[in-house]
Amino acid sequence: MRFNRMLLSAPLVVAALVIQVSVLARLQLPGAVPDLLLLTVLGLALVYGHVGGALVGFGAGLLADLAPPADHAVGRYALVLCVIGYLAGLAKPENGRLQSAAGPMLVVVGSAIGSTLLYAGVGALVGDTAARHVGLGSLLFTAALYDLLLAPFTVPFIMALARRADNDPLAETNAAAKSDVSAGWLASGTGLRIGSQRGGLRAKAARARVARAGRIKVKGAKRL
Repeated sequence: MRFNRMLLSAPLVVAALVIQVSVLARLQLPGAVPDLLLLTVLGLALVYGHVGGALVGFGAGLLADLAPPADHAVGRYALVLCVIGYLAGLAKPENGRLQSAAGPMLVVVGSAIGSTLLYAGVGALVGDTAARHVGLGSLLFTAALYDLLLAPFTVPFIMALARRADNDPLAETNAAAKSDVSAGWLASGTGLRIGSQRGGLRAKAARARVARAGRIKVKGAKRL
């Protein structure tokens, strides 16, 4: 990963983990706990791609494994988020722009269900049967519901930050050809393209200046 990506991912992951442990985990909601760390990994993976998503997911999961009050084997959640980050990164569009909010919503629901199943499956391999006592069906439903409700307030913001961090000053010429990835989520398929609008306004302003200069020259010739 590039340095600017690591520089952005690290504080986002730490902030998401702190909020999840200190706030979301204390809400005592029925079923699962809203997984802000998972949503952070998804937002970054949709911009960085499958390799970056896997690396961010592994680092975020390992941090969650080591942070108190973790009560499971170290590496368990790191494996889960690494796989989820890789798969979510495969959903990154080739042109860098999402056409609607349906794609990210499906990624969030699939990741919430997939991470819960994978976490429970790895737990079963190491002898952790807590998911059976709580009820796997209830965990799947509440995890998907909570993450889907929280996603519109987190994922677009994280995607916008990640895209802005990628557009460094040395690559402005290439950045002009790229649309914001989060525009598909926020615009919900309206087809709005911020870059095209700015280019159109600049072209109109240039034509207006040319026309004004032409009128001034004509007036000057008439006076002579």
